[in-house]
Amino acid sequence: MANQTITSFLMLPVELVYRILDHQTPYTILCTMRNVCQRFNNIINSYHPYQTLTALNLSSNGIGALGAQHLADALRHNTTLTTLDVGHNEIAKVGAQHLGDALQYNTTLTVLSLIRNRIGDVGLQYLAAGLRHNATLTTLNLARNGIDGVGAQYLGDALQHNTTLTTLNLSGNGIREVGAQHLAAGLRHNTTLTTLYFQNNGIGDVGAQYLADALLHNTTLTTLNLAGSRIREVGAQHLATGLRQNTTLTTLDLWENEIGDDVIHEIDELVAWNKSGRKR
Repeated sequence: MANQTITSFLMLPVELVYRILDHQTPYTILCTMRNVCQRFNNIINSYHPYQTLTALNLSSNGIGALGAQHLADALRHNTTLTTLDVGHNEIAKVGAQHLGDALQYNTTLTVLSLIRNRIGDVGLQYLAAGLRHNATLTTLNLARNGIDGVGAQYLGDALQHNTTLTTLNLSGNGIREVGAQHLAAGLRHNTTLTTLYFQNNGIGDVGAQYLADALLHNTTLTTLNLAGSRIREVGAQHLATGLRQNTTLTTLDLWENEIGDDVIHEIDELVAWNKSGRKR
């Protein structure tokens, strides 16, 4: 048998490694090809497409909790990625735990979408812990993740400490009245959030009252979506009361709630006044 020379993959010339990388997906490079050895890390770091990778869309890829773990390991050290979409991947609470841990170390990610991942309250607890220490994330999408009042409490506490998040999407969860209370407590002290998507959470009149109280103290929120929230006349009146003192909210969506025309008209006028910038 003729002698055969077996060349280690790790000993390949840099140019040949680049050619191999050209045929890999960004996820493969980011999550499975790094940390093989220091030389390979150095090669990947010098690979131009990796250097310029700022956005990664992994939506509906079925990565699950294990894929989220690999992704989180990469995020701990990555310094280029700013936008990450992991929506519709069933990462559940375990995957959320890994990503929450990564948020405590990552210093570049600004946009993170986790829509429809069955994160639940336990998963949100881990993400909230990450938010307490993260100093770069500005947009977080947690829509349709099976979050209720308990999870909202973790998030409300995080909002009291986080100083970078500006947009938060919690639509389509089961947060309801108690959860609205916890989020309102966070909004009372938060100084950065400008946009809150909170529609379809069934908060009702009681939840609207908690949010109205938060509007008396919050000075940064400009957009609030409460569509489909089971708010009736009483809850809308509470919101109007909060708006009489609030001077920053310029967009309030109350679509698909059971509110009379008179109260809606008053709320529209108060919001329009804020939008005009005129002093009361």
